Amino acid sequence: MEIRDKISADVKAAMIAKESAKLGALRMLQAAIKNREIDMRPDPITADEVMNVIKKLVKQRKESIEQFQTAGRTDLVDQETAELKVLEVYLPAQMGRDQIEALVTEVIAALGAKTVKDMGPVMKEVIAKSGGAADNKVVSEVIKSKLS
Repeated sequence: MEIRDKISADVKAAMIAKESAKLGALRMLQAAIKNREIDMRPDPITADEVMNVIKKLVKQRKESIEQFQTAGRTDLVDQETAELKVLEVYLPAQMGRDQIEALVTEVIAALGAKTVKDMGPVMKEVIAKSGGAADNKVVSEVIKSKLS
């Protein structure tokens, strides 16, 4: 089942179950995908692009949660957290820090990177090899620690 079909089916299920929070998050996801599809016209939207939209929304939710926590807005933190849980269902399983460190070590050895100036190519290669299963923020931290 294609990811967009799964999202549509989940919207219908949320409607039937009267899960308004989940329904709102899924409708927001559908709208973001539709906007990306419009931006890409006349080319059709690919599964990778849909995944990029989901990743972008997840990143936005995580950043919002941090900002709301510092502002002391627990009501908004709860709302964003609920949306984040709904969105994370559609992401591939995320790699653990140990797996990311092993992958970064392997890529650094393969590319012969020595300093932080080599971070760009290493980051690009790690992201490509992880297939979106690694959190870019964690990847960046690991690369910086290994190259400094």
